[in-house]
Amino acid sequence: MSVELALLAPALLLLLSFAVVAGRSQVAEAAVAEAARAAAREASLSRDPAIATASATAQAERTLAAQDLRCERTAIDVDTAGFQAPPGQPGDVTVSITCVVGMADLLAPGLPGSVSVDATFTSPVDAYRER
Repeated sequence: MSVELALLAPALLLLLSFAVVAGRSQVAEAAVAEAARAAAREASLSRDPAIATASATAQAERTLAAQDLRCERTAIDVDTAGFQAPPGQPGDVTVSITCVVGMADLLAPGLPGSVSVDATFTSPVDAYRER
């Protein structure tokens, strides 16, 4: 009986480690997607591209912090090309966020040291707003 336990224990621990990595990855994907959505919405409410970029970046960082996601590296890209559309024409603002989530603290051999999570969200800019 103890020999069977000694043989199965490492396999069960490895299986548990994979479950924890999968769970952490899912939580990170949801948090980054929410941050991209909130940042795009915040940028779409701005009046000019510079303010849109600054407010989207700040909102993304606040949302990631509120979700308690600890990214090793974060890249936030705000595409404000929709602000160049003439009044009366539709325009969009797009926010892309890349977060590298560390997995090294799980201490499981054979697992990746980090996982990169990406999310992109597009929000329409008010076509009749003064730009």
